[in-house]
Amino acid sequence: MAPTDIDAVDDQIKDVIQELFQIQVATHKYAGPQTQQELVQLITQLAGSLSELSNNASALPNLIPPEIVEYVDDGRNPDIYTREFVELVQKSNQYLKGKSEAFADFRDALAEEMVKAWPEMQTDVNNILQDGGGEQTTGTETAVPTNGTT
Repeated sequence: MAPTDIDAVDDQIKDVIQELFQIQVATHKYAGPQTQQELVQLITQLAGSLSELSNNASALPNLIPPEIVEYVDDGRNPDIYTREFVELVQKSNQYLKGKSEAFADFRDALAEEMVKAWPEMQTDVNNILQDGGGEQTTGTETAVPTNGTT
């Protein structure tokens, strides 16, 4: 059974680091053919540990977006990426808020004009506005004369 939780993988990373240290010590103490077998054994053990670590680590969920990993691999600061992303989201939200408010204003203006043109539809228009979150018309508005007289 291969461990796949983060603590087990963390322990495997520590073991790999320890094995690398042992290889460093064995290399430093290398005394020719009599120590060669020990070094080969340590390198073989390291290769197996790295393979096992790779398999177990790939089973862990990746919580970091690939865009951030690429950003860091390119030598850039992930804090700058986050700041730019937040600014982009804020701009998008402002744009969509403006668009939503414009449609709401249009909805209310259209309803008002419809009630002016067809007063008998005021109940239907108010029902639609109520369902859509708009302001109900009161029906007290008077139509503007088209012949230019007041």
